[in-house]
Formats: sequence, structure tokens, C-alpha cells
Amino acid sequence: MTDYRVYHLTKGQRLWAICLGCFFCFAGVWLMYRHVWIALTAAALGLLYPRHYAKRMAQKRRNRLRQEFKEALHALSSLLAAGRSVENAFLTLEQELIVLIGDSRSDLMMELRVIANRMHNGETLEVPLQDLARRSDLEEVRNFTDVITICKRSGGDLVEVVRRTSQLIGEKLDMELEVSVLIAQKKFESRIMMGMPFAFVGALGFFAGDYMQPLHQGAGWLLLTVCLLLLSVCCWWMFRIMDIKI
Repeated sequence: MTDYRVYHLTKGQRLWAICLGCFFCFAGVWLMYRHVWIALTAAALGLLYPRHYAKRMAQKRRNRLRQEFKEALHALSSLLAAGRSVENAFLTLEQELIVLIGDSRSDLMMELRVIANRMHNGETLEVPLQDLARRSDLEEVRNFTDVITICKRSGGDLVEVVRRTSQLIGEKLDMELEVSVLIAQKKFESRIMMGMPFAFVGALGFFAGDYMQPLHQGAGWLLLTVCLLLLSVCCWWMFRIMDIKI
């Protein structure tokens, strides 16, 4: 089964990530220093980009799974309100979601098939849900699984508890989506702001080479290095600020 906490790049994806990382490292350092050998040395940092790219792809896949899980919770609430039991609702949940998601080969659809097959083989509902919560590492899936597990062990109105929990988790995911939409523009603006210093220095180097010449000798190398390090710290800090957790 898929472990959503990690993402294994294909050979094509890894090669593309290496080329992209090396190109941007080379271009950024060359625009600052105008020295080919220094830029070629810095281009080796692009070999670290596939690790970052894999983490970003894993996060993107988990976000897609989270949104599909939100749709599943809404469909599950509707099935429970119609009088179905929790187990029976999960067995028919796949057919209900095909219309909403529109992709029968999505990650969540595959997981629902596995849950249904394991239930047909005699396993209780909480066992495959716990397995999904462990592999997905999503807080919403863990909370939903904990609610079902506790209700199964301690008793109570399982249908009402699951319906109410599904509603609360769905509202949380809706709020998270609203926040992500609000900060999407700011993330785009931050990328432009981080690229502007390189574009500005590069433009001055092309159109006013004599003006930039003092920076390419003596203490100018040290000043450029300090500026580049400060830009890197600023970029890291901006991404940390915009990584909002709800």
C-alpha cells in the first residue's frame, strides 16, 4: 500500500529536478558574481533539489488526499443521515464518490476499495482505517479513526457520533481551504520578490557593467556573498511564515 509520507521520484522526475535545480543555481550565482567557475561550483547545489521536490510532491499528494477525504466525509454524512449503518455506508461510499471526485483511480478511491475488500474478508472497520491513518499521516484521518475506534470499544450512538465528527472535520477542512486561497497570492508575490534582486543585479550587469565592476573584485566578492546569504535566509523565513497550520 502507498505510504503517503514519502514520494519516490521516477528517473525522469529526478533528472528533471536535477537539471532544474542546477540551472537556477548556476543562473542565480552567475548573475551575482559574473564568474563562470563560481557559478559552475554553485550549480552542484542543484543536486539537493530532488529531495526538496520529492517532499513537495508528497505534500501535494497528501493535500489532494485530504480534499478527497473531505468529500468522502460529506458523502458519508449523507449516507448515515439516510439510515445506513457505518459499515454499510463505507461499503457503498465508493459509488457515491465517483460522481463527486470524477476519478475512479484516485488515491482515496483505491483506499476505499481496499477497506471494502478487507471488511469482506472479516476485518473490522477500524483496522483498515488505522492503517490508512498511519500511512497518510493526516490529522483528520487520525481523528476520524480514533472516534470510530473509541465508539466501537466503549459503545454509544456510533452513527450520530460519526455524523457529527464528519461534519466538524469537514468544516475544518473548508476553513483550511479558505486560508490556503487567501495566502496563495502572497506566496506568488514572495517568489517574485525573491527573484527581483537577481533580475535587478543582472540587468545592471548588462546595461551598466562599469557601474557594477567594483562588486566583482576585492571586497565586492565578500559583499555579494553576504547579500546572497541574507537573501537565502529571507527566502527560508518567508516560506516558514506562510506555512500556516490550522
